[in-house]
Amino acid sequence: MSFDPYIHFQGNCEAAMTFYAALFGGQLQMMRYADLPPGEDSGPITEADAQKVMHATLLVGERCLMASDSPEAFPGAPQQSVSISHSEPTRASAQAIYDALAEGAQEIAMPFGDTFWADGFGMLRDRFGTTWMIMGPPLM
Repeated sequence: MSFDPYIHFQGNCEAAMTFYAALFGGQLQMMRYADLPPGEDSGPITEADAQKVMHATLLVGERCLMASDSPEAFPGAPQQSVSISHSEPTRASAQAIYDALAEGAQEIAMPFGDTFWADGFGMLRDRFGTTWMIMGPPLM
């Protein structure tokens, strides 16, 4: 069994997922609300919602990160109280990922540094509002 995160955005899903694809690699696919097949009972789609991302999948290896933009009719509080944990095989690669996510970050909760459980760890909320926990190889 596995769990793959699904994150919600308020109109910046495309920018976030394009950035994550450039950072982590993998294959990115996106569908917009305007791409709904005719006759789908999805309710009215506003002009503003039409170009928002209805569903995005970033497939990296056998895991995926999924996301969407919330339509105007369903405002929300995206990424509240959820963190995405990502491990790297080396401290250097973990530090590089952390540094890229930290550019323009909304909050640095824990600068990347030494811990007793991993060879490098840091927490932040990136410029898109996604909270990340990035770590190097486990020490335990």
